[in-house]
Amino acid sequence: MAGEGMREEARLPDGAPTIKRSFLFDRWPRFASRHPWLPLAGAAVILTALAAAYIAGHGEYGDAFNLPGAEAQQLTDMLQERFPGRAGEAATIVVSAPAGLDDPQVQSRVQSLLAELAALPDVVGVSSPYETPGAISPDRTIARISVQYSKTAFHLDKPSASALMDLRQQSSTPDFQVEAGGAIVWRAERRPPESTEAIGLATAVIILLVAFGSVVAMGLPIITALLALASGFFLLGVGTSLVTMPSFTSEFTAMVGIGVGIDYALLIVTRFREALANKLSVEEAIVQASATAGRSVVFAGSTVVIALLGLFAVGIPFVGYVGAAAALFVALSVLVAVFVLPAILRIAARHIDRWRLPGLAAPVHDSETGLGYRLSRMVQRAPVLFLTGSLVILLGLAAPVLAMRLGTSDAGNNPPSYTSRRSYDLLSRGFGPGFNAPIIVGFAVNDAAAATKVEQLPAALKGVDGVAGVSPPTFNQDRSAAVITVFPSTEPQAQETADLVHRLRTMVHQSFNGSSGQALVGGTTALVIDVGDKISAGLPLFFGAVIGLSFLLLMAVFRSVVVALKAAAMNLLSIGAAFGVMVAIFQWGWLGNIVGVHREGPIEAFLPMMLFAVLFGLSMDYEVFLVGRIREEYLRTGDNTESVARGLSLTTRVISAAAAIMIAVFLSFALSDQRVVKEFGIGLATAIFVDATIVRLILVPSVMQLMGSANWWFPAWLDRIVPRVGVDRNRPARPAAARQPAPVIPD
Repeated sequence: MAGEGMREEARLPDGAPTIKRSFLFDRWPRFASRHPWLPLAGAAVILTALAAAYIAGHGEYGDAFNLPGAEAQQLTDMLQERFPGRAGEAATIVVSAPAGLDDPQVQSRVQSLLAELAALPDVVGVSSPYETPGAISPDRTIARISVQYSKTAFHLDKPSASALMDLRQQSSTPDFQVEAGGAIVWRAERRPPESTEAIGLATAVIILLVAFGSVVAMGLPIITALLALASGFFLLGVGTSLVTMPSFTSEFTAMVGIGVGIDYALLIVTRFREALANKLSVEEAIVQASATAGRSVVFAGSTVVIALLGLFAVGIPFVGYVGAAAALFVALSVLVAVFVLPAILRIAARHIDRWRLPGLAAPVHDSETGLGYRLSRMVQRAPVLFLTGSLVILLGLAAPVLAMRLGTSDAGNNPPSYTSRRSYDLLSRGFGPGFNAPIIVGFAVNDAAAATKVEQLPAALKGVDGVAGVSPPTFNQDRSAAVITVFPSTEPQAQETADLVHRLRTMVHQSFNGSSGQALVGGTTALVIDVGDKISAGLPLFFGAVIGLSFLLLMAVFRSVVVALKAAAMNLLSIGAAFGVMVAIFQWGWLGNIVGVHREGPIEAFLPMMLFAVLFGLSMDYEVFLVGRIREEYLRTGDNTESVARGLSLTTRVISAAAAIMIAVFLSFALSDQRVVKEFGIGLATAIFVDATIVRLILVPSVMQLMGSANWWFPAWLDRIVPRVGVDRNRPARPAAARQPAPVIPD
């Protein structure tokens, strides 16, 4: 027996072709089957070490954006160097007094509030509405107070942010309403997802019980998913001490981690039960499950990981970090499924179907009388009809994508129970919606001439279309830097606000052209606009790269051009349908009251890219599992029609269960108060539902029936240059002469 890297070859009796025995899919499963407690002990040691590392040095999540090269980022860097007092975050306190701000008692309470705000930790300045022009509404009932902090929201200690929230709550009464807004407030009032993970797991338990009909079989995917999830959270916690992770990272990664963790184990456990039913020994059943479903899991998981890591190519650090975090959870799910699950299967052995529940005695797989087989035969009898009908449905769902508007949600999208939402509403009522979207114009002042231009600029800025207000310039102590705050007439997420940012940049750049000074337009409003612009510019390239990579990988796996093209097109249809549903709900407000969307708005700029990476990878799971089984049948019989029907029959139950689990987990996260988490949950759930029903049950059999033997067309020249990446055991195809022609199905 000759060694060859991680593989070894063995000659079978009677001159049979050699079978490559890989370490991962043959030797390791046998080792885990013979010594199951060693892998489990190793997993326990690793988990304990990760927990210790988390306790010793975990960080916190934040919402700090870092966008290298963007003008808003340049402004932040310049202010940190020349005007650190204005480089930190500013919170906005809004006071509403029906008696009027000129009432002596109200004035006294405002002055007391100003003094208490100035005494808060990390506060370096507080503006008085009585001394700041335009800080009191025309009806004299609403005032805005700017509280300048020395640090950004992410770097501010939690006690400092909590102190602001506590003071707001203590100061607010029915006749003197006090609300707070800004990035610091957003971070302080952000709530954890509470019981969403528990709801998702509980639903997964019910679905697995229905799928397996056994408590023991149900428990195995749950155990492995929790093991991967715990390891991921420990590693992610350590990672937050090194880099800035957005606040929704934990919810997003939990969604992906629970879903793929359960699904990957489900695929392997299903093949293990099927092998036992075919009278294989426990060890051989474990090896077969690893060599078939295990290979599919590794391939599909690798595709997801590559797609998610590709988010770094966009050039926006926080997008790449979220992608890397999700990729970590997927990779851990694959590792647990491949290295730990075989040992758990050995311990469960033939007891895997114990503790059956009455009425849920699930078969190990469907037969020719099963639902999947009958459905496939029905579709194959009228493939054109079913293909046309399914395409109409998918294109109809995807149609709203044509009106998709990318942007960033603001405090106006928060629930009314949030002080940031109430602050937003008060500012809009008293001053206009644009006062929730301040734009900062900053200046590097190198001489007196530049300072004079800064002092003259507010008058010119007031005449710019879309400007509702302009503050006087504020200089630092040595007058080497200055800032002017511009308030638009439109809300933060409006396209008009983005247009105004671009107009302001053109204007101030021209004003300082030839001057020794420098003018930059930034602030939080401009920064999120810069993020959206950069993502929009990179979307076509990213989409093309992911589709191209998936196409090449599927060609390498299935040795078919048609299968790869079909998979890419169908994945695009299911993702397009998901995006269309998101536009209808979040942008147009359809069903908003049902799903908890308090106000329509744009789709988060970074969300389509992240969803595309995740969904394209997850769709590959079902594609590989279904088409892999069809290919196995085709290599065995050479009959395309029967292979499609049998492949669908053998996978319908497990794909339906896997999809139902994914949908349940993703929808549970739609219960979150955070709009972006809702978008992730509903988008992912919609795509998985469409993919597992319309695409896998109707489109795949109809297209493969119409294509016939052309499904497996792969020119010889392409076969020579495309590497082989198998997801099944090395089973040679039957010679063409031995294959029976595909029967014609009568109409």
